[in-house]
Amino acid sequence: MSLITGHNFIGGQRSAAGTVIVKSVDASTGEDLPYDFQQATAQEVDDASQAAHTAFLGYRTLSAPRKAEFLEAIAEELEALDDEFIGLVCRETALPAARIQGERARTSGQMRLFAEVLRRGDFYGARIDRALPLRQPLPRPDLRQYRTAIGPVAVFGASNFPLAFSTAGGDTASALAAGCPVVFKAHSGHMATAEQVANAIIRAAQRTGMPAGVFNMIYGSGVGEALVKHPLIKAVGFTGSLKGGRALCDMAAARPEPIPVFAEMSSINPVVILPRALSLRADSIATQLAASVVQGCGQFCTNPGLVVGIHSDAFTAFQAEVARLIDDQPAQTMLNAGTLRSYAAGLQHLHAHPGIHHLAGSDQQGRQAQPQLFKADVTLLLEGDKVLQEEVFGPNSIFIEVADPEQLNAAIAALHGQLTATLIGELEDLETFAQLTPLLETKVGRILVNGYPTGVEVCDAMVHGGPYPATSDSRGTSVGTLSIDRFLRPVCFQNYPDALLPDALKNANPLNITRLVDGCHTRDSVRIPDA
Repeated sequence: MSLITGHNFIGGQRSAAGTVIVKSVDASTGEDLPYDFQQATAQEVDDASQAAHTAFLGYRTLSAPRKAEFLEAIAEELEALDDEFIGLVCRETALPAARIQGERARTSGQMRLFAEVLRRGDFYGARIDRALPLRQPLPRPDLRQYRTAIGPVAVFGASNFPLAFSTAGGDTASALAAGCPVVFKAHSGHMATAEQVANAIIRAAQRTGMPAGVFNMIYGSGVGEALVKHPLIKAVGFTGSLKGGRALCDMAAARPEPIPVFAEMSSINPVVILPRALSLRADSIATQLAASVVQGCGQFCTNPGLVVGIHSDAFTAFQAEVARLIDDQPAQTMLNAGTLRSYAAGLQHLHAHPGIHHLAGSDQQGRQAQPQLFKADVTLLLEGDKVLQEEVFGPNSIFIEVADPEQLNAAIAALHGQLTATLIGELEDLETFAQLTPLLETKVGRILVNGYPTGVEVCDAMVHGGPYPATSDSRGTSVGTLSIDRFLRPVCFQNYPDALLPDALKNANPLNITRLVDGCHTRDSVRIPDA
């Protein structure tokens, strides 16, 4: 196959000013693929940010239906990518074709869901407080508020979801829906995939008449800092490691104009096994738990990394059964060599710790990740040992046994912020341990009952976020329609002539959206009493 060279996407054009070449790699063999990419120069980072800013001036004012058409066109272009594209993604990530096909459906589905959000109009958050000219001692002016786009957004692609959390993923979809052009930093683990998806986005932009620069993409390592620090970038979306996310947060906070970073970073996703459920269905729980630990080679931010139960003979037997199941699991290829190195390093820390004991899993060797299971003394958690708070990204979990319900509460209270927590229990368990729910509400973004966290539905109610270090801002979510809120800000209009107001705030309600008018939700037009 002939060599293919990829250029940066800037302002609707291809740019190739740099001389540094970065290579696409086959995840299974480590061999170079026939794709070269030119690392963006400092000037190209500036050009991409400028192009996004120029596009913002026009894109933010387009009607919601126009932006919805753009998102739907992206979905159509993604769905039109052929089997050769699927094969390319598989080679770059070692993920199976069925997973990639499902992830593409999720990615196009996200775009269509945000198109629906735009058409229904609740994202405006329209609020109207009519004037009270006769109020004493002072009259109240007419006040109207809606939400508008914050500006160009820098998005960093995730390694573990080459489609759904990457080029056209949730951060890009929600930013574009909000009216914010995107400068996307392609992940080094799947640059050829990013190239094909970016082409699809550009085709959709051209088909629907979007401003040039509504989507831009740059390649290379070392370009992220310049992007985050660029004065025209107004927010950052990131999915990745705690180290990487924290570095971006610190850069953004140190800018002359600090900007928000919405980083999804680190979670160990505790699973609490309650006694009655264990007595009734220990074998099925063990099978389902082991399957969740090794699913996708454990390369999910919601992978169950900690399993907590109350001391009993049944819990001891349960641990032994999960260990047997983990021992039977085959090694799997990880996304890239860097992910495998990180996994191996994390396992070394666990093996070296005197308070942690190895329960299952063959020695880590070669190019594949071997599933592992450990057991840790609960005092490590209670005394704040950081080793139990650090995510080991891969097919690995740690058991912790507590003495009684009081120590269970103390163990949960000692946890840092998480994306998820799971309760495995019968109704009797959930009533007996009812205090766990308000405790977990302070620790996590999503609480599951009798399910497993490796699976994040894209819908209105989903929260994929949580207190630090799960995310850098626990008020948001990176999955679901609420994620659009991250890239919107409120603007208030005081005593504005009706004709000059945004449509979302005009008296006649031409968008036919639900608005909060004098404290009541309504779609009715606003009547202004005669003076």
